[in-house]
Amino acid sequence: MSAKTVMPAVAMTGVSMVLTLAVVMMWLGTAVPWPVALVVGLGIDGGWLATLAYERRLAAQGDHNRTVTAVGWSFGLVAAGVLVAHAVTAEHSAGAWLAVSWLPIAAKALWLVHGMWERTALTPLALDAIRGIQQEARDEAAVARARLRAEAATEETRLTAVTEAGARVARVQARTAQTLSSAWSTLETARKGEETGRALTSVTARVTPGVTPRWELPVWGPTDPLPALDTAPALTDEALDTLVHEIRHSETPALSYREMAARFRTAGHSASEVRLRSAWKRVV
Repeated sequence: MSAKTVMPAVAMTGVSMVLTLAVVMMWLGTAVPWPVALVVGLGIDGGWLATLAYERRLAAQGDHNRTVTAVGWSFGLVAAGVLVAHAVTAEHSAGAWLAVSWLPIAAKALWLVHGMWERTALTPLALDAIRGIQQEARDEAAVARARLRAEAATEETRLTAVTEAGARVARVQARTAQTLSSAWSTLETARKGEETGRALTSVTARVTPGVTPRWELPVWGPTDPLPALDTAPALTDEALDTLVHEIRHSETPALSYREMAARFRTAGHSASEVRLRSAWKRVV
C-alpha cells in the first residue's frame, strides 16, 4: 500500500521539476544567459526537493513543522506560477502549457495523501486483530439471530399445539353439550307427553289412589357439597314454610330454589327433598 501512494507522488514530483526547469530555461533563456536560467530552474527545483526531503524526515520521526510545510507549498506555488506565466505569454501551444501547470500542486497534494496514509497505517498484526474482532462480532450476531429464530419457532409451535388442544376440547364440550341437550329435550318431551301421564297414573293409581303423579327434572348444573345432616325432629309444614320464606327473602332479589335449599341445609335444618320442594311451591 505504501508503494501505491508514494510512487504516484514521486513520479508527479519528477515530472513537475523537469517541466519547471524546462520552462525556466525557455522563458529566461532569451533574456539572460542560459547558465543563469539553469541556476534559477535548479534553485526552484532544489528548494522544493530540499523542503520535501525535510518534511519526509520529520514525518518518519512522527513530527510535523508548519514552517517547513509552508515553505514546501511556497516552492510548489512558485513552480505552478512559472508554468502558468509561461502558458499565458507563450505564442504557441498556450493551452497545452496551461493544462500541465497544475502538476506541481497535484504533486504536493499526493505527498499530503501519502503522509495521511502513513499516519493512519496499521501493522499486519493489528489488521489481523481487527479482522478477528470483526469476525467474532459477526459470529456472535449470527448466533444471536439463529437463537432468536429458534425461540420464535419453538414459541410458534407451542402456541399452535395449545390452540389445537383448546380447539379439540371445545369440540368435545360442544358435542357433549349437544348430547346433553338432546337427552334433556327427550326427558322434557316425555314428561309433558299425555302418554307418560296416563302410564304413570296407571302405575301409581293402585298404590296412591287420588294422587296425580308429577315429574320434576333434576337440576342441570354445578352442585355444591352439602354438610352431613344431624338427626333432628321433623319440621311441620307451617314451620317449614316459614323457614323457606325467610331464607328466600333474606336477600334482594329473592333467592332461587337451589340457593335457598343450599342455605336451608347449611343452617342445619332437615327435610326431605319432596317436602322442601313442596314448601317452596307453596311459598312461591
